[in-house]
Amino acid sequence: MAFYRQDPTRRIAISVLIGAVSGLGAIAFFVALEWSRWFCLAYLAGSPAPEPAGEQLVHLVANTPYRPWLLFFIPAIGGLISGLVVYTFAPEAEGHGMDAMISAFHNLKGFIRTRVPFIKAFASIVTLSTGGSAGREGPIAQIGAGFGSWVSRILKLSVQERRIFMLAGCAGGLGAIFRAPLGAAITSVEVLYREDFESEAIIPCVISSVIAFSIFTFVFGFDPIFATPGFVAHDPRQLPIFAVLGLVCAPVGGLYVKVFYGTRDAFRRLSIPKHFRPMLGGLGVGAIALFVPQAIGGGYGYLQAAIYGQLSILIMCLAASAKIATTSLTIGSGGSGGVFGPTLFIGGMIGGVVGQVGHMLFPEVVTQPGAYVLVGMAAFFSGAAKAPLGALIMVTEMTQSYALLPPLMLVSVIAILFNRGSSIYEKQVADKFNSPAHEGDLTVNVMEKLTVGEVFQPDKPFQTLPASTRFVDLRRAVAASGQAVFPVTNAQGTMIGLLSVTNVRTVLFEDALKDLVVVGELCTPPVSLRLDQSLYDALLVFLESGYGQLPVTEHKDGKLSILGMLDHSEVAAAYHREVSRRASQE
Repeated sequence: MAFYRQDPTRRIAISVLIGAVSGLGAIAFFVALEWSRWFCLAYLAGSPAPEPAGEQLVHLVANTPYRPWLLFFIPAIGGLISGLVVYTFAPEAEGHGMDAMISAFHNLKGFIRTRVPFIKAFASIVTLSTGGSAGREGPIAQIGAGFGSWVSRILKLSVQERRIFMLAGCAGGLGAIFRAPLGAAITSVEVLYREDFESEAIIPCVISSVIAFSIFTFVFGFDPIFATPGFVAHDPRQLPIFAVLGLVCAPVGGLYVKVFYGTRDAFRRLSIPKHFRPMLGGLGVGAIALFVPQAIGGGYGYLQAAIYGQLSILIMCLAASAKIATTSLTIGSGGSGGVFGPTLFIGGMIGGVVGQVGHMLFPEVVTQPGAYVLVGMAAFFSGAAKAPLGALIMVTEMTQSYALLPPLMLVSVIAILFNRGSSIYEKQVADKFNSPAHEGDLTVNVMEKLTVGEVFQPDKPFQTLPASTRFVDLRRAVAASGQAVFPVTNAQGTMIGLLSVTNVRTVLFEDALKDLVVVGELCTPPVSLRLDQSLYDALLVFLESGYGQLPVTEHKDGKLSILGMLDHSEVAAAYHREVSRRASQE
């Protein structure tokens, strides 16, 4: 990879450093979030949320009676605090942090203000611990990405390196908090595009993710987030039912994106200050929490219950529908958090419904309806976020259920194929050709694949000037020809230089010089192009020489022959034609 052609040791060391800091940041964030959530929901509101098997950090029992009035108001209080902090100190930390990271990569040259990760972490902890429906990946991704960006600035690295190390930080945070090092690395390079991935960053992302994962699991253990009863998927008769799950995830994913951004746009049209909009979103979340408590917070504990078949079809339908609403209200209003967690929750509940219905209709085929919860998690995120590889690997690592990879692959592909028009990450671009981060790469790539011979027009007339040509004859040649540059030849017809009209324009019409100066005295050293030369190399010759036209030559019979003239404008036109042709084929 070009990124590692120079000084790979330094870049590996930086990736290790970023991974270590991301892992420590994930530990601090996780501990603060779990204790804050216990205090706000279990201790104050008397409404403890169940935890998945691998995340039971706080074992204290809160003997607080259920206080529905506080459960109604506490998300609004969290929204108010989050809104005041974010919009006062770092407005770019609003909403879901992964989109902000994507935007920083494409549009901000990998630059993230140093304060943003800290503001994002604090605001997200407040939002999530008070019942806001959001995920942890947004803040933890910005913590890691922000540190990667900061290190790159301190070391005065190039813009390309800053972008790549920002992704490495994102991968480290995700790999630690979700205990999914490979899935996190792939998601970090895949989520930038709808139909592409950032291959140049995969090595630093893997290094950072593994280091962060190792530090996190050293402290909290290696247990996966979700426990499973040992799922298998070896009956081919299940494939049509899994396919149905993919077909259900596609339209629901499209609806989810529309509701999410529709709610966000509605809040932005409100005439109240931005600082107070998350509070209004929190009131809506609190009202829903009184009737569907499964739809607030992260919801991973309820996903664990669905995996074990402990939730009814009605509860899962209500939870998925309400989760779309609470997530849209929380993040769409400007609250801080991620959308990865809620997206997994919605997909898991959809999968649980399909699995239980399939078990009721075909009990001998669908023997483990809980497996559909895991498949639904990956499929729904794949369709909604256009990140199939990272999602399916991440879910398998979060559950250590690798036997479900075949149906995960099938359902993820179906969900993407039938939901291609929308993405939960608004800042995604289609591919590298549409990213400002790769404008230079696109130019070089296109021009290196074209040659001078493909652009050069050999039948276009041109004129050379003998070195003995007098100044008065030069005037006639300039008047009769449209050339701006003339090859100058000696008596044997060999090119010995170039004469640019621009260089002699100030003295071209001086009558006193008409018989005193000859062209050979005015020309500059020869510069030429070859037929097999790439347009990129030709462009460099144009730029270095300063000429708008250059002769095209070839060696024939031991002699350098002039074939004609190539204009700089012809090179530019060829580039634009090729770019347009490639765009029309997509």
